[in-house]
Amino acid sequence: MSARHEGGCRCGAVRLAAEGEALWRSWCHCVDCRKTTGAPASAFVGFRAEDMRFEGEAARTFREGPIERSFCGECGSPLSYRDDRLPGEIYVYLGVMDDPEAFPPTLHAFESQRLSFLHIADDLPRHDRFSIER
Repeated sequence: MSARHEGGCRCGAVRLAAEGEALWRSWCHCVDCRKTTGAPASAFVGFRAEDMRFEGEAARTFREGPIERSFCGECGSPLSYRDDRLPGEIYVYLGVMDDPEAFPPTLHAFESQRLSFLHIADDLPRHDRFSIER
């Protein structure tokens, strides 16, 4: 029996569920993630795309190049990230998971773009750019 992990947007118009274990757990400090979320850093949990289900009519997407991000069309909550260069994977913003404590990040990506005033005190590996080869 595989684990089931659930989450959703702020207003509840979009729910998501992943069957199976997380593939990836990461902080991201890139400018694109900051602009997308309005936060100084983002945290993600990655799953196999075939294991992820979205429910509700409000899910919307925005695509730029190989990147597709999803969000709730009602409340605007950012939901997920896909990269065509990482086929078969989907990365969900940790904050939309019902139990975000279950997915502590294991590394930092784009440390080179981290805001100078943001200090996350941990001993996790830090990558200047992508944490997964593309």
